[in-house]
Amino acid sequence: MPRRLINLTFHGVGEPPRPLEAGEADVWVSRERFIDVLDAIAGRDDVRITFDDGNASDVEHALPALRERRLAASFFVVADRVGEPGFLDEAGVRALASSGMTVGCHGLHHRPFRSIGDRALRDELLDAKRSLEAIVGGPVQVAACPFGSYDRRVLGTLRRCGFRTVYTSDRGTARSHAWIQARNTVHRGDRPDLLERIVSDERPPHRAWRRGAERAVKRWR
Repeated sequence: MPRRLINLTFHGVGEPPRPLEAGEADVWVSRERFIDVLDAIAGRDDVRITFDDGNASDVEHALPALRERRLAASFFVVADRVGEPGFLDEAGVRALASSGMTVGCHGLHHRPFRSIGDRALRDELLDAKRSLEAIVGGPVQVAACPFGSYDRRVLGTLRRCGFRTVYTSDRGTARSHAWIQARNTVHRGDRPDLLERIVSDERPPHRAWRRGAERAVKRWR
């Protein structure tokens, strides 16, 4: 029976090792805040953890904390950033995979998928998928849309490129086996009670209906 899950998205953890892009500081959390959230998650089976962008902190800070708590996570890597300063190198990506973590695709160049043409989108996805598969030595079957940018055309291309699950930035809960998974970005100022806030925000029927309608519009536009 499908359940409702909370998908959380982290970006960077700890002191940023590189200059941050505009707006990135708001989603870069301290190591202490990250640990607080993980401790609130430990023991729950209704929360999934994801990471975007492929920052070096995924291996430096996130992986040890996850392993200590026996938690799994999905890491969505921007393929052409692998090896760049401040981002994961190939050894780091392999370390995630060998530790039982899921390595997913966050595009080749971290471009909003809706903003690029059909051929460029297909290349963005397939080139990234093949590059990451060559690194981890296995299939890459999950993807996350950069900037939460998607529509019907993007979803169709993702499906044709062989992705079995697609993660968005739509907020709220998601059905456990749904092909499209809404996620909730963890911000710098969030507290461990954010899980309760995510659930309570969907309790009023009118809010749940409105959020469902917003997602439907995105999927069919």
